[in-house]
Amino acid sequence: MPKTIPEVFLDARYQRCNVHFYRNIFSPRNRMKAVAMMLKATHAQESKEAVHVAEKLKEMKLSVAAKKIQEGIEETLTYMDFPTQHWTRSRTNNTIERLNCEIKRRTRAIGAFPDGQSALMLVCARLRHVVGAQWGTKCYMNMDHLYNMALDTEPDNIAS
Repeated sequence: MPKTIPEVFLDARYQRCNVHFYRNIFSPRNRMKAVAMMLKATHAQESKEAVHVAEKLKEMKLSVAAKKIQEGIEETLTYMDFPTQHWTRSRTNNTIERLNCEIKRRTRAIGAFPDGQSALMLVCARLRHVVGAQWGTKCYMNMDHLYNMALDTEPDNIAS
C-alpha cells in the first residue's frame, strides 16, 4: 500500500503552487481582481507576516474564499523558509507540470499500450531524454545557498 509523503518523510515541508492556490480561491469568480491583488501582495512580502486577507474577504462577504485562504495560505508560504535566492523557483511547480504534460502528450499519442511495462518504458525514456538534454545542461538552483544556510547559525534569508 503506498504511503503519503508525510508518513514517509516526517519533516518534509509541502509547498503548494501559488497559481493553483489562486485558482482555487477564484472558483467563485466574484471580485476576482481585488482578491488577486491582495493575495499577490501577501506573496510579494519578504516575510511570513501575511496580510490579513481573510478578514478583508469576510468584510467583502466572500466567506468561502476567506475560509480557503485561512486553511491553505501557510502551504503557499513554505518557500520563505529557504534562501531568498530559491524563492522564485519554489513558488510554483511549473517544471514538474510541464514534464507531466509532456508525458501525457506522448502516452496519448500511442493510445493503448500492450502492458504496463511498455508504458513505463516510454515514460522512462522520455524522462532520460529530458534529464540528458534539458536539465543536464542547466543549473535550476544553486544548492550552495542551502549548504551555507545549514552552516550559518543565522540563516541567510529574510523570512526566518
